[in-house]
Amino acid sequence: MPTDAGQTWTIGKLSRLTGCNVETIRYYERIGLLPPAPRTAGGHRLYGDGHRRRLAFIRKSRELGFPLDEIRTLLALADKGRSCGEVHSRVLAHLGQVQSRIADLQRMERTLTETAARCEGGTAPECPIIDALSRT
Repeated sequence: MPTDAGQTWTIGKLSRLTGCNVETIRYYERIGLLPPAPRTAGGHRLYGDGHRRRLAFIRKSRELGFPLDEIRTLLALADKGRSCGEVHSRVLAHLGQVQSRIADLQRMERTLTETAARCEGGTAPECPIIDALSRT
């Protein structure tokens, strides 16, 4: 979405541009992920393209499962112009965590599929699923 680098927006407009909830934008400001926006004489926040780009970075990072502390670190690396290698190693570490979670979820899926296959549903008072979940 092309934007004018000198343009400013209210929080509502920034919310619509980015698809990020107004309260979430305020929260990111409060915890320091998004720098405070300058205010008009009337006290309204005015956000610029830097805010929009940073918010896009935060949103995409959240969608990829990065925790807020890691996003803070990635933003600090970007702000300080650190090497791509540092960012790369953090992304690889996160990828390893994601792959581990996927393997855990696949194990859970297999177990649930096998457990559900033991049960026909119906009205029988004994349930193989309850029995399987009750075993130690």
